[in-house]
Amino acid sequence: MKATVTERFKAFVIEDVDGKPKGAFKQISRADLPDNDVLVEVAYSTVNYKDGLAVSGKGRIARKLPLVAGIDLAGTVVESRSPDWTPGDRVVVNGWGLSETQNGGYSRYQSVKPEWLIRLPDAFSLEEAMGIGTAGYTAALCVEALESWGAIKPGGAEVLVTGAAGGVGSVAVALLAKRGYAVTASTGRPETHEYLRGLGATSFVERAALAEKGGPLQKERWAGGVDSVGGTTLVNALAQTVWGGAIAACGLAGSADLPGTVIPHILRSVTLIGIDSVMAPADRRAAAWARLARDLDRKHLAAMYEVHPFDALPGLAERIVAGQIRGRAVLDLTA
Repeated sequence: MKATVTERFKAFVIEDVDGKPKGAFKQISRADLPDNDVLVEVAYSTVNYKDGLAVSGKGRIARKLPLVAGIDLAGTVVESRSPDWTPGDRVVVNGWGLSETQNGGYSRYQSVKPEWLIRLPDAFSLEEAMGIGTAGYTAALCVEALESWGAIKPGGAEVLVTGAAGGVGSVAVALLAKRGYAVTASTGRPETHEYLRGLGATSFVERAALAEKGGPLQKERWAGGVDSVGGTTLVNALAQTVWGGAIAACGLAGSADLPGTVIPHILRSVTLIGIDSVMAPADRRAAAWARLARDLDRKHLAAMYEVHPFDALPGLAERIVAGQIRGRAVLDLTA
């Protein structure tokens, strides 16, 4: 079934300007979109750290220019050549190279491949879906991985969440607390402690304490953890993990380096679980969204995000890179 999309519409496009990627709002048309099998009318997107780098020009995220930015989208199918999707289906897309090699979610309409789509659980509105976004979906993948590995148990040793006041961290804290784990939140912003307690954190560790260089084996504390920071923070988290524990690493907001040793892994059987949300297969994505629908309290979700007009994107990008956004920033593309 085909819909008529003839008008021009707003998108945020990254182009090559004097050899450097530069983003700007543009009016584009259906002809500017790729010829994929499903056309989605995008209602909401969001601003992740990677989006902040791409939009602000502080990181070379887009590897194929020109390209519509935005690694997330939530909307409604308006046209489909795929038997799996019909007009009216509410869908989300996270990752799959959006904003890197594929046109992304910062456009009122986007043409996508059918296998990229996840059917949005009835528990969530389109707005709430982007309140979760890639960050929340990634947090759910981390919790799934830790539980599948058997590293964490309700009532057992503490579970660490680094970058706790950010998008991944906020959802991770809420999901873990809902499951009965004792959650310790690491943040460099004391003013976020009340917010994190509201999500279920029971104790705190200062970001600076984990950022200092420490020994290869330290006092055992964490049964497991969710890390979105990397670098020395991740090395210390591993060095403080109990025998047989595991850390799920999903980000590098602090550093892509891993300046540690194998000692925690071979003397304490500590596992480092890498989490890739971009190319995760459909079954893992569906499981993550099912977990979110089951375990993410809607009141907690409402406290995690703020909705902004599409025009606010450039300023939000600067703020998220500077670490000035608590939780999630949702973009209303209909406004």
